[in-house]
This record gives sequence, structure tokens and C-alpha cells, in this order.
Amino acid sequence: MDWDSTIKGFIAYLTLEKGLSGHSIEAYTRDVRRIALFMVKDLGVNSPTAVTSHQIEQFLHVLNEVEISHRTQARMLSGIRAFYQYLILEDMLAADPTELVDSPKTGQYLPEVLSYEEIRRMIDSIDRSHPQGVRNVAIIETLYACGLRVSELTGLLISNIFPDMQIIRVIGKNNKERLVPIGQEALHQIQMYLEGDRNRMMNIDSTSKDILFLNRRGKKLSRVMIFNIIKDTAANAGVTKTISPHSLRHSFATHLVEGGADLRAVQEMLGHASITTTEIYTHLNADYLRETINAFHPLNRGFE
Repeated sequence: MDWDSTIKGFIAYLTLEKGLSGHSIEAYTRDVRRIALFMVKDLGVNSPTAVTSHQIEQFLHVLNEVEISHRTQARMLSGIRAFYQYLILEDMLAADPTELVDSPKTGQYLPEVLSYEEIRRMIDSIDRSHPQGVRNVAIIETLYACGLRVSELTGLLISNIFPDMQIIRVIGKNNKERLVPIGQEALHQIQMYLEGDRNRMMNIDSTSKDILFLNRRGKKLSRVMIFNIIKDTAANAGVTKTISPHSLRHSFATHLVEGGADLRAVQEMLGHASITTTEIYTHLNADYLRETINAFHPLNRGFE
């Protein structure tokens, strides 16, 4: 039972039995096709009846990574729930995998931010003698040094790294290019990876020759694989916060704003189309300042 045939049946159900408008049917179908593409391409799940609750949560994590708003995520999950209700109604499935998946909260989302010490702990916990260890160090250093989205990291090209200028060229949302500074430490770790683990790889896929970060089969890393690397590294380092690759992007921006960086400069480095999106970090910074005052100002001690 593949995705295409079940989606066609779902469209017929929405049209003939539910009598929905063309606009609504298009919206439902778009949401289901999006999760279908993720399941097949990223997880190798070729049938909607084989999908688990955990895999749907992974899909939502990826939507977070590419900065899809929680309101849009909630709407998409609603369409996916309707699809699985259809499969149950047609006796194609016994249990609904969306039942245990919580809808994203649609209020303002203030992400989990890592301290610099926690990031260093994660990097130091990686066994560099282990296969892919040096690569994983370079991944975390690059995410934190440049504030990249996970999709920008997986698509980062060797030819778009300019060590002499300490700049990388990033392909962001809607194929918009931007130049982002990169520090010496991140460049050093990338060079170590290029000269070691990546240089020793055999049979690199022809489409991945210029891709920086590869899996052990010589192919481009998936977003899910990056998520798992970050999650596992945090656990090994004893970091108890719920984090993802996007946490490193948020930490990059938060630490810059806390240090007094100009908000417009942070906007440029993050690739935000609107300054309004970047302003979330001023709220985070205000919380940090408030906590500092409460903790250290003599008039506030004992009155928190």
C-alpha cells in the first residue's frame, strides 16, 4: 500500500464524501504529500501504514529546523490526522499514529538555548578516534560558529568555503545566497575532517563530490542524521536540555545579542527576511538581563 495510491483515495474521499472545496482539498493534499516525501526520502518508509508516532514527531522536528511556524505546523498536523482517520475508516489501518502526537503550541516559541560551556562539553565528549568523530566535531563547530539552519549545513559545499577570507557562502531559504563569517576554530575542524575522515572515503557518490559533510557511504547527510548526531552527542555530554541542531543556531544568535551585537548584523548572518523574526533574540536577551539584575543587584536580593 504505497503513498500515491492512498493519497489518490484520500482526495476522492474529501471530494465525494466530505464535499470539501477545492482550496481545502489542495491544502490537505499538500500537507500529506509533504510528510510522504519526508518519510520516503529521509526515513525510507514507503507505506503510510508503516509510519509510527515517533516518525511523525521527527517530521515536526524537521519543520522546526526549517523555521516553519508552530501555527503552520499545527495546521499541517491537522491535515495529516484527517488522512489517517480516512485510512482507519477504510480499514487500511487499525491504530492512528497521530493520536499520541501533541499539536505544536501556537504561542510565542522561545527556543532552548545552550550555554557556551554546554556546547564545549558536547564537542569535548566526541571520540575523535572513532569513525566520523572528527566529522561530528566539525558539524557542531560549524553550526554554532555560523548559525546555520540544518538544511543549509547539509547543502554546504566545499567550493563555498573561503578560508583566506574566513567566509562561507550559504544557500538559504528560497535559494537565497548570503555570506557568513566563520571562525578559525571551525575552519580548523573542517580542514581536519577534509584531510582525514573525508579524504579516506571511497566511492563518494558523484552527486556528492562537492558536498562537505557526508555519511559513511559517501552520500549527503540527511537532516534526520544531523538531528540524531546532535541528540546523541548532547546525551553523551550530560546535557539534559531538549535540543536539536536548531538549538545551536539559536545559541549562536542569543550569544551574539547578549554580547552586544547589532541586530541588523545578526539578521544578515541568520538570513532572516524580516528584522521582526530576529527580534525574538532581544526578548531572550531581556530575560537574561532581568535574571542578572535579580541575582546580583543588592536591592533585588530576597525579593524575587
